[in-house]
Amino acid sequence: MANGVVHSVEYSLLKDLRVEIEGEEGAFSLCFWVYIMSSSAFPATIIQQLHSDGINGTPFLVLNEKKRMMLLPLLLLHKEASNSGNFTSLTEVPHASMETEFPLEKWIHVGCEVSTDHLRLHIDGEIVGERPLSSVFNKDSSLSGSRKIALASIGGDVCKLLGYVHNLEVLPPTLSIKDHHGKDLPLRLSIDSSDAFEIEVGSDGVWSIIGGKASCRRNFSLDVVLLDSLGHSATKDDEVIASLLYADNGALVENTTDGEAPLLASYDGIEYASCERPSKLLQGRASFKLKISQLSSKCDNRLFRIRFHMRSGNYPFFEAFSPPIRCISRGRNIRASSLTWKRSTSAIQSVNLSESSRMDVGSLELQHGNSHEARPCPSSKRVRSGPDKLCAALKTDLNLERPDEKCNSHAGTANLVKNEFGTSLEGRPENLEEVDDSQSDSESTGERNSPSKSMSSRTSPMSDMNIFKYSLSGLTERSFMLKEIALSASDAELLEFAHQVSLYSGCSHHGRQISMAKRLIEEGTKAWNLISQNNHQIRWENVVFEIEEYFMKIACCSSRSLTQQDFELLRRIAGCREYLSQENFEKMWCWLYPVAFTLSRDWINAMWSSMSPKWIEGFVTKEEAESSLQGPRGLQEPGTFVLRFPTSRSWPHPDAGSLIVTYVGSDYTLHHRLLSLEQFFGYSEGEMNLKPLQDMLLAEPELSRLGRIIRSH
Repeated sequence: MANGVVHSVEYSLLKDLRVEIEGEEGAFSLCFWVYIMSSSAFPATIIQQLHSDGINGTPFLVLNEKKRMMLLPLLLLHKEASNSGNFTSLTEVPHASMETEFPLEKWIHVGCEVSTDHLRLHIDGEIVGERPLSSVFNKDSSLSGSRKIALASIGGDVCKLLGYVHNLEVLPPTLSIKDHHGKDLPLRLSIDSSDAFEIEVGSDGVWSIIGGKASCRRNFSLDVVLLDSLGHSATKDDEVIASLLYADNGALVENTTDGEAPLLASYDGIEYASCERPSKLLQGRASFKLKISQLSSKCDNRLFRIRFHMRSGNYPFFEAFSPPIRCISRGRNIRASSLTWKRSTSAIQSVNLSESSRMDVGSLELQHGNSHEARPCPSSKRVRSGPDKLCAALKTDLNLERPDEKCNSHAGTANLVKNEFGTSLEGRPENLEEVDDSQSDSESTGERNSPSKSMSSRTSPMSDMNIFKYSLSGLTERSFMLKEIALSASDAELLEFAHQVSLYSGCSHHGRQISMAKRLIEEGTKAWNLISQNNHQIRWENVVFEIEEYFMKIACCSSRSLTQQDFELLRRIAGCREYLSQENFEKMWCWLYPVAFTLSRDWINAMWSSMSPKWIEGFVTKEEAESSLQGPRGLQEPGTFVLRFPTSRSWPHPDAGSLIVTYVGSDYTLHHRLLSLEQFFGYSEGEMNLKPLQDMLLAEPELSRLGRIIRSH
């Protein structure tokens, strides 16, 4: 009966549904995807056949009081069925119906197959109800003949159904309803909790998240995915916004008493109000690193809920809600889990880039439970130390560490530090994205077991108390300690202090941060005094030249200047807008100086100076690196990689100034790994006889081709 194919592929309100069918075949199929809200009232008519007056009609497709869908014939001869509100009488009319309740708030495919002989109701491509009609109706009053049929929703205030329709089509009998079910699928937003981190789920399903003040709250992470109606990942150029609501009434949670947004998004170590920093969908997935500043105890112990919604449209299927959330302070965290790992007693020294994950690192195996124990992998290799063996070590043991975690070295550290004591290290995993006042993963320590015989030949000018305090403190406290120590300690004393902290904490990365403290503070003080000229604030545009001059001097590179994009990222790290304060400058300096210090080394200075190929494009974010590895048809070829400095790692974080490799893996997913370069700093330039770092990178099986960075500004 349909003349060709009539269709509409956009999302539209169910109450606006209207279609006219004209043809001579005597049969047709009406197919569409429908999303019905749970707030709808039942029974209700979904579609009716309009009478000649274009106003009144008879039911064609209905949901009865049991929420079961019923398909009725056209041009009903039964007088009692002409009243669309008389649902009781509809059971007396021949119809095809489903035997189960129709799902709500979910995309469901509906196919209505109508002819002079039968009715068939299809749900999600399968026939769920069928009724023959040959003996029921007079052929003269059936579908035969050339005439127009109008189908529409009731609409207006009378409509009891709230919902949406997608890809409505009228098909001739020659086309399959099942084929229609598999094309032009509608989309929906969903929370992928499989990658959630720092979220505890109670027996009642309520999430517990540590929030509150800046010094206490933790990052928690989770992903939101865009799926089609069949559950497959879908690609759409869009952004997702997160907001915090009250779970009981859906109202927005108010700002804190300090005027801080209740939900914060963390990007490159900087916090923003979540509503101001949407996350871009990449290959159907948007990743969020969030913090909650508002506590449930400050809001009458009410529960929260996070709403994720897409910027493109205000549709219920383009939003997703988290389970109820109880936001608690750090002091109320009662988790008993801990992380314990043991160091090998053998002295292993290698240049290794150990692969890590959120809860396991390289050669460590974790046992999950109330306590987590990590043991060195028995396959760990002993590598001879010395510059003549560095190349081989990189070639055989070059692993890659995941960045944006506290200190990505607690597996490799056991290999990088000569273990004289064979102690065990105990602690619990901290928030992997915490930059402010937190410990590194590799810094959770137990009792310092140092026999007097081992220390008799080594007298440290620093007290054990300072070593103990530094190892257990967060980044803010370490910064204060180093500023105080650097004022009076000599370079030799700082090196000794760095050595003792590395031994005690089990993380050799501390050494470089401690050893550069004196010069970092002195150079930073001189730079600020020169820039500020005793002013409290200076216009940003007036200081970029001096910042660049200091950077090029420290990096020992006069041939490459910083770009406008580089300065924009530095301003974001500083946390300023038009004016730069001393506090803003110190934030920026603590990130920039370790980067410049790394670039001053000969083995990487050449890579920075190289413009063709451009091994290091500049100061780029994780998001820019990921976007650059996206091609027009998805990810670039496996092995394509770019180099960057982690923007969330500032002095005295152990990984400040390190290099990150972002690359496309053989599994066609993006990986971020941190290069552990401590061994390079352990030798003077003249002692090393190594191949260029770029050659060693390209020798790795997972890295084959240098990519290009696409800047976002």
